[in-house]
Amino acid sequence: MRYISTRGSAPSLDFRDVTLTGLASDGGLYVPETWPTFTPDEIAALAGLSYVDTAVAVMAPFVGDTMTRDELHALCTQAYGRFSHAAVTPLVQLDHDQWLLELFHGPTLAFKDVALQLLGLLFERFLTGSSDHLTIVGATSGDTGSAAIDAVAGRANVDIYMLHPDGRVSDVQRRQMTTVGAPNVHNIAIRGDFDQAQALVKAMFNDPVFSTRFRLSAVNSINWARLMAQVVYYFYAAVRLGAPGRQIAFSVPTGNFGDVFAGYVAARMGLPIAKLIVATNVNDILARALTHGDYSSRQVVQTPTPSMDIQVSSNFERLLFDLGDRDGAAIAQQMRGFEGSRAMRLTNTQSQGAAALFAAERVDLDDMALAMRWAHEHAGQVIDPHSAIALAAAQRHAGDVPVVTLATAHPAKFGDAVERAVGVRPALPARVGDLFEREERFDLLDASYAAVSGYIAERAVPR
Repeated sequence: MRYISTRGSAPSLDFRDVTLTGLASDGGLYVPETWPTFTPDEIAALAGLSYVDTAVAVMAPFVGDTMTRDELHALCTQAYGRFSHAAVTPLVQLDHDQWLLELFHGPTLAFKDVALQLLGLLFERFLTGSSDHLTIVGATSGDTGSAAIDAVAGRANVDIYMLHPDGRVSDVQRRQMTTVGAPNVHNIAIRGDFDQAQALVKAMFNDPVFSTRFRLSAVNSINWARLMAQVVYYFYAAVRLGAPGRQIAFSVPTGNFGDVFAGYVAARMGLPIAKLIVATNVNDILARALTHGDYSSRQVVQTPTPSMDIQVSSNFERLLFDLGDRDGAAIAQQMRGFEGSRAMRLTNTQSQGAAALFAAERVDLDDMALAMRWAHEHAGQVIDPHSAIALAAAQRHAGDVPVVTLATAHPAKFGDAVERAVGVRPALPARVGDLFEREERFDLLDASYAAVSGYIAERAVPR
């Protein structure tokens, strides 16, 4: 399996190199050269498999010959052995056609663990026996940072520098990052929002001097291996609800478009997905883009769903590339225009292609709270605000097929918002331990390239 850049001019890479690289050298994102496909019989054969065995079957075509199936199985066994539920991503029924897919049973209580526990092990495997030292630079709107830090803390030959917007993540999210004492973990709070943090990370990857001096890699969903691991739970859930004999719809709380793009990949592989519902909060750039073709950035509004307070969705470029006949030069021009003006129109081909699979919903705070109360009163489920955004969107699309809402975070990560909505304050699971008693460690910097790149350059290990 080879991987190519959405912008067409970066060299193609194998799975090992695409995992260690992250962002392509031309500023694009890597995608497989071709999509592997499963037959209905191959999908049906997944129905009786454990999560680990499902993961191996789904990911093996993407891994190619960089490791054997037995080696991949050993890594998956280790990665998912840290989850608190034997099913890893269990399904919970809400009513006759509404389901929750609980993705928060990993060590940091968020869906990012599903991918990042594996990604940390892949980094370690691919660096073993090498003189390379990996400098991971990432930005987080909340959950990616804690999951990535947990996955690589204390690992040899890796340092992680994680940017988060100061005051714009929940207390639990922040503390899960800033209380990790491993010497290879560096937390940076910036005076700005997530989009500024993400832009700073991309600028470091695109700076030829900086990116040549250090071996940079990414843990955000710009890293293909992270997306690949998220494809698995779409298959795992769908076959338990009758696929390939029936279609399934998924509703996904969406900010950076990585999680829902993994669903698109599953559909391209042959999984019978009736609809992917892109659920956004009031920061609705994706709803506008998919409904009206208007991909234009506005001022970020701070909400109780901080992981969705985003106005530039990196992974959307992957979709535009695939729907636009995989024309890298055209995508490069389209994205350069957006980066200059913060606005662009989708082409007719892109809009029509997206409409065949995607629906988009903007959910305001009142509807979010109503969904949280409905889940609690009618189904006995306490859900976090992000999952509630997706549930509200899912309820607008109830129909002839099961609708699976992706529950992306444990409700205790957003205790204040949950308590306001349903009158119950969810307790942190015991596995989080004494989170609020640990000392925090982070540095506060201006959201400027000079400040952040200079900070990292002073501390990172050169090539």
